Amino acid sequence: MSAPKPPAGRSLLVASAALLSLSLTAPAALAAPTPSTSPSATPPARMSTVGGTRLGQPGTQVDLAAGVPVLPKDITARSWIVSDAESGEVLAAHNAHWRLPPASTLKMLFADTVLPRFPKSTPHKVVPTDLAGMGAGSSLVGIKEGQTYTVHDLWLGVFLRSGNDAVHVLSAMNGGVEQTVKDMQSHADDLQALDTHVVSPDGYDAAGQVSSAYDLSLFARSGLQKKDFREYCSTVRAAFPGETTKNAKGKSVRESFEIQNTNRLLSGDTDVPVYQGIAGVKNGNTTNAGATFTGVAERGGKVLLVTVMNPEKKDHNEVYKETAKLFDWGFQAAGKVTPVGELVPPKGAVDSSAQPGATASASASGASSGSGKAAGSTPVAAASADGSSGVGIALGIAGGALVLLLGAAFLVNRRWPLPDLVRRRTRP
Repeated sequence: MSAPKPPAGRSLLVASAALLSLSLTAPAALAAPTPSTSPSATPPARMSTVGGTRLGQPGTQVDLAAGVPVLPKDITARSWIVSDAESGEVLAAHNAHWRLPPASTLKMLFADTVLPRFPKSTPHKVVPTDLAGMGAGSSLVGIKEGQTYTVHDLWLGVFLRSGNDAVHVLSAMNGGVEQTVKDMQSHADDLQALDTHVVSPDGYDAAGQVSSAYDLSLFARSGLQKKDFREYCSTVRAAFPGETTKNAKGKSVRESFEIQNTNRLLSGDTDVPVYQGIAGVKNGNTTNAGATFTGVAERGGKVLLVTVMNPEKKDHNEVYKETAKLFDWGFQAAGKVTPVGELVPPKGAVDSSAQPGATASASASGASSGSGKAAGSTPVAAASADGSSGVGIALGIAGGALVLLLGAAFLVNRRWPLPDLVRRRTRP
């Protein structure tokens, strides 16, 4: 999918961008009180209005008109949102800004923050302190002290097995858990994910750690700009390094074992088929959060994001079943329903439109560290494009005026193309 072409009238475009920039920042900041970091038992009467006033209202927000299908009747999630991953339009939502425990869906923010910092081939020998401080009962991929793993191995552990051990090793490489939490919070703020308060990098239950269906969709949308992020989150299964042992001849041999993605819409299960067009993103489940999930899927040229948090119905794989129903509705409603809000762009994208020659933030650029397909992995689709966003493309064009023009076009058109996401390979 190509980047959007800017409209012809530059002065009108820039003026419109400036007005939109103000509407995205000042009113929301003035209207919304400082939110509590304690999740509430019921949706607050007033929530954040980032993305539109209706998204701050409790209950279901949708504009049903002639030709628009009705929403599924049996959605029990405390919070959910259906949005267009590229335009950012929110097609429907339910308590979108309700601040709830996110579980491992917070790993999307972790990956979006840390993934660009280390080339995938970088090796790291695990020491005991790397694995310190993990919560009891954490999901693990099986990392062992004294063994060496590449950054690529570690990210497979994060995305496929939701391994808190892999998160802690990568956090240690990033300066430690405390530094990584600060980095994640800073990145969340830049993405205008103001419902999110980060306490642990892995999403494990922690006092005060909250996010929202709206913010989780922002994390997914930003992460999907990165080639490596798209590749990892769409990988169904991969070989993971095991322990080093001695063979019969006394030679050291590194064993491996297969890991499979725990996203059941991607890998399938006895009661959940692989969802047509699915391409990730991340699931989670803890005592406080219940089941959480953000997924991205494509059909007929439309790319949708669905986030579902904590279904009240506790049937097996319920979070995936409800997500699939919302995807089905979204693909039927896309192009027919009037949006009730939008996924806002990062602050860096907004700021770049106001400063000739300014560069967009790393979160919007989609830059990827490392390249090439992983040995032993089977991604859903080949990552063939460089993962640049519409704003990132502008950075390669000489001249401050052109950077300004394309930055403004991003604000007006709200398009954030996902280059290699929209061609899913058919799988059984």
